[in-house]
Amino acid sequence: MEDTNEMEQLTAEENKATDKLNSHGPAIQNRLLEKTNYDKNIRNSLELELINEKYEMEKVIRKPSLLPKGPTITTEEINEYEDMYKDMPLTEETTCGIWCIKGPLLQKFANKKAYVLLYGLLGCFTSATYAYFTGTITSLEKRFKISSRTAGFISTGNDISQIFICGFISYYAGKGHKPRWIALSMYSIVLFCLLTALPHALFGPGESSLQLTLEYSGQLHDNMTDAIIAKQYRKTLCQPDKIEECEEESGSFYPAAILLIAQFIGGIGGSVYHSLGVSYMDDNIQKSKTPVLISFAYFLRMLGPAIGFSLASFCLKLYVSPTLTPTISTNDPRWLGAWWLGWIVLSVILAVLSSLMALFPKTLPRAAVRKAIAMEKNKGKIPEEQEEKASFKDMMKTITRLLKNKTYVCNNLASIFYCLGYMPYWTFMPKYIETQYKQSASVSSFVTGTVGLIFSAIGVVVSGAIISKYKPRARILAAWNVAVGAISFLGIISYMFLGCDAPPTTQINSFTGEVRTFTECNKDCKCDYVQHSPVCSQHKEMFISACHAGCRDIHVMNKTHKVYTNCSCVMPSLNESINEFPSYFDDELKMSGVAFSGNCPLDCTKPFYAFLAVVCLLKFVGATGRSSNFLVGVRCVEEKDKPAAMGFSLTVLSLFAFVPSPILFGHIVDTTCLFWGKTCTGQGNCWLYDEDNLRYIMNVIAGNLILVGTIFDAGVWYYVKNLKIFDDDVNIKALGVGTGSD
Repeated sequence: MEDTNEMEQLTAEENKATDKLNSHGPAIQNRLLEKTNYDKNIRNSLELELINEKYEMEKVIRKPSLLPKGPTITTEEINEYEDMYKDMPLTEETTCGIWCIKGPLLQKFANKKAYVLLYGLLGCFTSATYAYFTGTITSLEKRFKISSRTAGFISTGNDISQIFICGFISYYAGKGHKPRWIALSMYSIVLFCLLTALPHALFGPGESSLQLTLEYSGQLHDNMTDAIIAKQYRKTLCQPDKIEECEEESGSFYPAAILLIAQFIGGIGGSVYHSLGVSYMDDNIQKSKTPVLISFAYFLRMLGPAIGFSLASFCLKLYVSPTLTPTISTNDPRWLGAWWLGWIVLSVILAVLSSLMALFPKTLPRAAVRKAIAMEKNKGKIPEEQEEKASFKDMMKTITRLLKNKTYVCNNLASIFYCLGYMPYWTFMPKYIETQYKQSASVSSFVTGTVGLIFSAIGVVVSGAIISKYKPRARILAAWNVAVGAISFLGIISYMFLGCDAPPTTQINSFTGEVRTFTECNKDCKCDYVQHSPVCSQHKEMFISACHAGCRDIHVMNKTHKVYTNCSCVMPSLNESINEFPSYFDDELKMSGVAFSGNCPLDCTKPFYAFLAVVCLLKFVGATGRSSNFLVGVRCVEEKDKPAAMGFSLTVLSLFAFVPSPILFGHIVDTTCLFWGKTCTGQGNCWLYDEDNLRYIMNVIAGNLILVGTIFDAGVWYYVKNLKIFDDDVNIKALGVGTGSD
């Protein structure tokens, strides 16, 4: 009975096809004949990959409006594909898993949604590692006594590796199993995390940090007197007969070398992830759906810095040795947080995600289906392009093609100058906030990672959705990039006017526009090797330390709060800060010149909030240009050149932007330093900066670099005239295939 019904249905379909052939012109007849011949080929010798088109066929039933005008596929034909899906095995290239870890459960995840999600999560936590390093960079400077220039050079280690390795690996790995190459590169990120935490295991928290704990100084005993406690602090006082003792633990070379090697290894992973990951996505996903999915992956990546900075904020609230009790607060400039702790957490998460990435097939099943159908349909019409084997000669030909592509070159030049301009805000933003707005390291890291980057994530998602819906032409996308550059330039220039101006009564008493730490009042105090321990006088004048204030006596209250007296650089007065004096202070002590431990109070709330508002605006606007920039960069090159183009772009960005920018701006930050710490072997880290000079110089240079990038974006707009962004992948929708979602 069932056989009879099937025969009747087939007869009805044949009659319908005959009527169409009799009623339409020769062009329609040829198209229907091609369709009939194709169906016969499907029944006789369908490629193994066609099995997995089951869900695509279901999508055709659910959304017939997605099909273009022309012949459609019937329910019976879809059922036939479904039967083939059940009976035919998968190929090695489309099978999800590795070695013995395979099976139908894993195969369910061999689709674009699972890949984009995992790719985005990997990008998220990879970005978190970079953000965590940036969030803890000031702590590294304090712990290992290194300058901002050295810290900036260390941060370029990953970019240096990209210069020498990225293009080479991207070219050869692009011809191989991309997900496994990505997984292997992610394991190098895991190694980077572990190596970055290694200096803490080798060198410990540091002697100076241990001295600021109750356990180290033995102050947990209740019977300890204030006099005994005060003795611990006398070496910070002005003592003409004092024997100067330099800080022995200067060994910054070996920790810095380890950190540089770690960054170098991490750069290998980052380069492969970006170049191959996006290429794999673009190869396996329909171009009409690429923008929204790439935006989703970018959205997840944008959450990475928020996670990294938030993790840094949490870890920096803990003391560098969490089992000890510090005697100072987190607002004290000597506070050193547990910078090493987050690296352990990040390494575990990345190890798990990397292992999952290795399980993805070389080609997603439905992408293989679309490719097979296109090959079958175009058989005899378009010669099949033979993929060239990887070779040095072919690589040079590829690079030559890229360099002759004016759109690609202008797009890369624009990216170089944008990255040059934005790099100081990526690398030194926590330090900038600490210096300009007097925030703690923990608060600076938290704000850097959450407020602005949330707006970046929103900008990426919104722009991706708009581009996917309206499908603007390439020129419109390029024009928007020009507008984004102009807005960014104006916003960065506005940073110059958003400083926290100290009131006239608050000053660094020993400076007169140049680095000069000694005056007549403290010239005999021998303060060369005294650590930075700021004190505030009763007149709200700030000094680098009690020694620089000329203080000769100390009074300790509650074993932690310190009041300095007999300060030769502080003018005596009975009318100010009376309530802050201990009850046992007599008039003579009050008249001797008094200073209190810690920075002078300064309210930077309003300029800080104004700065954050501009940051959020620029983050949102800048993020809206990422999808359009990516689409132009990918579509302007030949299909076969995409992996090499991505790798080459990352190489030139590393060479001309990521490497020089942190070193350049690290040098700029160092030139504004007013007070350097000293060690037995020389200069240590900077403790105090000229806020105004730092704000003006840094923002003017960065803004002008952004302006140059905007000019090259205008060049992209000019050359991108005929570039097609949203071509159909392969015109196979007439066959009812490839219209569904993976």
